[in-house]
Formats: sequence, C-alpha cells, structure tokens
Amino acid sequence: VVAVLGDRAGLFGNGTSGEGCDAETLDLPGVQPELLEALLTTGRPVVAVLLSGRPYALGAFADRLAATVQAFFPGEEGGPAVAGVLSGRVCPSGRLPVSVPRRPTGSPSTYLGPPLAHATAVTSVDPTPLYPFGHGLSYTTFAWDSVRVDGATTDPERPVEVPTDGAITVSMTVHNIGKRPGADVVQLYLHDPVAQVTRPVVRLIGYARVALAPGQSRRVDFRVHTDLTAFTGLAGRRVVEPGALELRLSRSSTDVAHTVALQLVGDEREAGTDRQLTTEVTLHKPQPQHFAEHTQSP
Repeated sequence: VVAVLGDRAGLFGNGTSGEGCDAETLDLPGVQPELLEALLTTGRPVVAVLLSGRPYALGAFADRLAATVQAFFPGEEGGPAVAGVLSGRVCPSGRLPVSVPRRPTGSPSTYLGPPLAHATAVTSVDPTPLYPFGHGLSYTTFAWDSVRVDGATTDPERPVEVPTDGAITVSMTVHNIGKRPGADVVQLYLHDPVAQVTRPVVRLIGYARVALAPGQSRRVDFRVHTDLTAFTGLAGRRVVEPGALELRLSRSSTDVAHTVALQLVGDEREAGTDRQLTTEVTLHKPQPQHFAEHTQSP
C-alpha cells in the first residue's frame, strides 16, 4: 500500500498548511491517523508518502511502516519525482532540513538548541526527534574513512592546535560499497563544549554532496576558518574565543561518524564584517575504491 498523506495547501484557514493556517497539534490532519492505522492493521506493507507543509509526528507508526518518504510540497514535478523514488528509478539522497517529531507535543523547535533543549536527566519529557535534522536514507551503502587534518592523521587524545585567526583543512574519503550509483551527504558540525555564553550543542557549518558509482571513492576537503566558530559574547561583540572545540563529520545532527578535536590558541579576537561566512568545500575526482575493511562505516 502506498499511502499518500499530508496537507492541503491554502491561505488563512482554507487549507491545513500555508500562510495563516496554523496547527494546534503535530498529529496528521483530520482522520488521516485513523486511515493510516487501518491500513497498517491489514498486515500489508505500507509506504507512507507525506506531501506536507510541515513535519508531522510519526512515532505512533514509524516502526510498523515499510518506508516513509517525506516530500513536503514538491511542486509541479513532484509526482514524477516521488514515483522515481518509489520505483527505484531514482536513488534518494535528500536530507531533512528540519527534524521529524516523535510525538505531537514536546518537540524541540530546532536542532540548534543548547544542552537543556535536548534530553537530559532533569527533563520529564524527552524531546528527542524521531528523525533528526540532516537524516536521510539511500538505496546504496557508503563507507567513510581516512580522516585527515591538513594532510595528517589525528590523535583523539591530542587536539589539533589552531590559532584563533587561523584555518585548517579537514579531509575524508567516501566509498560507495553498494551495488548502484548514489550520492552521500557528508555533514560537518561544530561542537563548542564551553563558552562564555550558552551555545548550541552542534551547529552545521559545512556539507558536501558526493556522487559515486558502485566501487568508486572520492575525497572531500573542508577548509574551515576560525571565523566560523564566532559567536556573540557577553560584551555584545562577535568574537572568536580560545579553547576546546570539536568538528564532527556526521550523517545527521545526531549520527556522528568521526570527531576531530581542536584547541584554539591565542587571544580572543573580534570577528568583523569581513569574516568568512562559509566553509570552502573541494571534491576530488572519483577513484577506484581502496579502503580497509575494518574502517567500514556504512
């Protein structure tokens, strides 16, 4: 069963999603939860396709669905695009730009929350999403290895020292170890464990979409300037602060594959209007696959 669910686009109450169409709950609108429950009880495999303007809570159904396709409002060519994914003609490579909640209430508004916005020992409601920001699956399998910083291997026990006005290049190799062409999305997050003001647990600072045929490998370089670690400090100025940091090579905001420990050294400095705002990404040419079996991380 392909169950196409979601929203009716409209304005000011003439739809279930759109300008002026607010929602009191993140349950699927109307009788759609009952319809989906009835389909699941038949015992037939059910694929849910969500054409919606917002993410809806799917925790009551997720472990019983054969698959879930979150298409949002895909536009005029949305039908052929969704059909391509369902039929296997297209190998999906999309990643969630928002989190999909587990429950209709008690969910975080963004992955960019400080520690107390996430599940902790002092909260009575677990806000952990069902599918986190950046999550997405594929019809093929990828492995990552050969993490380097400025061309050298890293030691987790010895952070890489970087001047507060410096930059580093973090590299990694992506392998397609599956049986069909596909594209993986490598996401680079910044974790700042201690700062003079409250910081998000992680913040996306770069990403790369890596297209590979079966058996191919490709190296990706992220050139990270310390400007990207800047934040508004206690004095109201945007500053780069010395101290410990982590760069996390991840498949989503919660699925971390490799961690690079950094230590910013030197004086605190102000990041002005000429600061670097993006991570420079370099994708090298695809190569035949060569990697150690023990480093597989599909």
